[in-house]
Amino acid sequence: MAKKSTAHLDQEKMVDQVTGHKPLLLLVDDDPLIAESLALALEEDYQVVVAESRAQAKSLLQKMTETPSLALVDLGLPPAQHLPDEGFALIDELQAFNYNMKILVLSGQSEKANIRHALTLGAVDFVSKPCDVNLLRARLNHQMMMLEAELTEDEQSQSESGLLGESPAIVTLHQLIDQFSDTPFPVLIEGESGSGKELVAQYTHKNSARSEAPFLIINCAAFTAELLEAQLFGYVKGAFTGATTNRAGFFEDAGEGSLFLDEIGELPLNLQAKLLRVLENGEYYRLGETSTRVSRARIIAASNKDLKEAVRAGEFRQDLYHRISVLTVNVPPLRERERDCLLLLSHFRKLYSTGADSFSLTSAAEKLLVGYSFPGNVRELRNIVIRLGAKYPGKKVDVKQLQAELEENILIMPSADVNNEQTRIEQALSDNSFQLDEVLSEREKKYILGAMRLSGGNLSKAARRLGINRTTLYSRMQRLGIDDEATY
Repeated sequence: MAKKSTAHLDQEKMVDQVTGHKPLLLLVDDDPLIAESLALALEEDYQVVVAESRAQAKSLLQKMTETPSLALVDLGLPPAQHLPDEGFALIDELQAFNYNMKILVLSGQSEKANIRHALTLGAVDFVSKPCDVNLLRARLNHQMMMLEAELTEDEQSQSESGLLGESPAIVTLHQLIDQFSDTPFPVLIEGESGSGKELVAQYTHKNSARSEAPFLIINCAAFTAELLEAQLFGYVKGAFTGATTNRAGFFEDAGEGSLFLDEIGELPLNLQAKLLRVLENGEYYRLGETSTRVSRARIIAASNKDLKEAVRAGEFRQDLYHRISVLTVNVPPLRERERDCLLLLSHFRKLYSTGADSFSLTSAAEKLLVGYSFPGNVRELRNIVIRLGAKYPGKKVDVKQLQAELEENILIMPSADVNNEQTRIEQALSDNSFQLDEVLSEREKKYILGAMRLSGGNLSKAARRLGINRTTLYSRMQRLGIDDEATY
C-alpha cells in the first residue's frame, strides 16, 4: 500500500485540530488508492479528511469542530458498492448536516438517472470516474468561490429567498407565520425535503418578540443518541469519557430565544421523554448533574416524516406529538405554488450571478418549468439555476437544455401525437363497455408500480415521488391489490 499522505495521516488529530488556514474538504471513497492519490493532489489547496464509508463520514463530522466547506462523495460505498444507494443517502445527510456545504459527486456510476438524482438531492456537480485531476481541482475551486460569494450576500435576502411568491399557497403560509410568530407555544413545521422548513423557522423567530435573542438550530438526524443528548442538555465534567469540562447545551445557550429541532421525527424515544418534560415545565438536567435547570426557549420543530404515522408505528410518542403540534405549519411543495418557481428562478439567477450576463428561458422552457413537479423542491430549483448559469451565461435556454437538468424524464409530446392520443380517447369512449374507474385505476397502478421500482420498494421515497403521503400510498396500494412487500 502507498505511504499515507500527511493530508490524512491521523484523522482523529485532524478532527481535533482544524487549522482553518485551508478550506476543509471531506473525501468519501472506499478505494484507498483513489483516496490516497486525490488527497495528495488536493492537499496544497485543501485540508482533506478521508472516510471510506457513509458511517465513517458521519462519525468524523460529529467529532469535527469545523464543518467542511466541500464534500467529494463516491456513490458506490460499502456495504453495497455496486449500487448508488449509500452515496445518495450520504448526500441527503450532508445536506441535513449543513445546508451550505457544497457536495460534488465523483463516481463511475454516471448513468443519467444517477446524475439527475444526485443533483436533485443537493449535489452541485457530478464528475465521472476516471477523472482528470486538474479538471476536478478547477471544479472544486469554482464551488469554493461560489460558497465564498454566497456567504457575503445579505443574510436577510438569503433567509427569505425560499418564501418568495404570490401563489395562494405561499400567501397562506405567510399568514400562518404572522399568526404564530409571537405566541409562546411550540410550532411544528411539516413539509417535504427542500421545501424551506428551516427558512420558515427563521422567519417565525425574526417576526417574534424574541428576534434579538438567539436562534439555534440542531438537526436530530445528524448525531448519535448519546451525542445528541449532550448537545441538547449539556454535561458536567466527568459525566462520560472525554467530558473534561462543564459544557452548556442548546437549551441553555438558547436563553429566551428559539431552539429549532430539525428532523424531530428522528429523535430517539428515550430523548423524546426528556424533551416532553422540557415542554411541560421547562425542566431538564445536564448529563451527570442532579440539580434541575429551567429552559425558557421556545421550541420550533420540523419533520418531513408523517409524525402521525410514526406515532401509530410506535416510533414517536403520542403525548410529545400533541405537545409540539399545538400550532402546525405545512410548507407547500414547490409544485403546488403555481408560477412561484419563475419568481424564485429570477431571485436565484441574481443571487448566483458570477458577473457574466445571466441566462434566460425561452417561453416553452418556462412552461416546462412551471409544469415540473420539483421532487427536490426549492433546493432543486436553486441547483438548477446554478448549473444553467454556469453552462449558458448570456444565452437563451431552450426546452431540451432545461430538460437535461431535470430529474424526471419529462417528454414533450409533438402536436401530432397529442391529436393521436385524443383520437384514441374518443374511440375508447365510443365503446359501450368503457368504465372510467377501471381506466383510472389501471393508470394509477402503473404510476405506483413505477414509483416503487424507482424507489427500490421504499414506501416513503415512492410517496414523495408521487406527491402524496406514505399512509395515502399504502391505502391505495391495498385498494389496488399491490403487494408492498414485493421486490421491485
